[in-house]
Amino acid sequence: MKYYGLLLLIILSSVAVGQPFIHAHNDYQQAEPLTNALRFKVFSIEADVYLYNDKLVVAHDRKELPTAPALDSLYLQPIVALFAKHNGRISSDTSYAPVLMIDIKENGEAVLVKLLSMLQPHGSVFDRTVNKQAVQMVISGDRGPVTAWSSFAPMLFFDGRPYEKYDSTTLQRVAFISDSYFNYRTNPANITKAAAAVHSKQKLFRLWGYVDTAAMWQQMLQLGVDILNTDKVAECRKRFK
Repeated sequence: MKYYGLLLLIILSSVAVGQPFIHAHNDYQQAEPLTNALRFKVFSIEADVYLYNDKLVVAHDRKELPTAPALDSLYLQPIVALFAKHNGRISSDTSYAPVLMIDIKENGEAVLVKLLSMLQPHGSVFDRTVNKQAVQMVISGDRGPVTAWSSFAPMLFFDGRPYEKYDSTTLQRVAFISDSYFNYRTNPANITKAAAAVHSKQKLFRLWGYVDTAAMWQQMLQLGVDILNTDKVAECRKRFK
């Protein structure tokens, strides 16, 4: 818990001085997946994942599956190569250690089994209990039952929700807490209340589904959102630089 308290303090301080943390929404749809996100030092990188023909592929919906790129070739192996290049880090910046968020679209249990089989040979790259500068693996989407989270290998963390209840053990496996802006659209002031509740758990708060504009990014920060969800990584970073 001390680790998360320190992390929260660092992040909230960063936001306060105008450097918000950025979540690269659907990063795989960008012209330079992974590369662009790392260039602008995003906090987290999102990849939507399906299990298709016994392979994990990255796609927004099922119609894309026959031609969808593999998670391994698009993200995992390039990250492994970067760690080899930078002596156990993803870049030459020794303070930078991003999150790779796997948004499981369906068949969560089967995807998690397959994903772990791919990650475990690379513990120093994807397991922060082995390497503090490892890429943190966070599971979103079809995350399985909350009660099962603590049974998974410690390299996996989970994307929480404000309405879920966690015991102390499970809470340690929650990387941050997210929700849809749709749930707050009629009364945005409730975002501040939700953010305060999340912060009381020493977690970070993320919303998705709001209009992706500079004005809305600023409003989200003012209401207490810690991680800005955006498709416009370069524009967002430059806006707050």
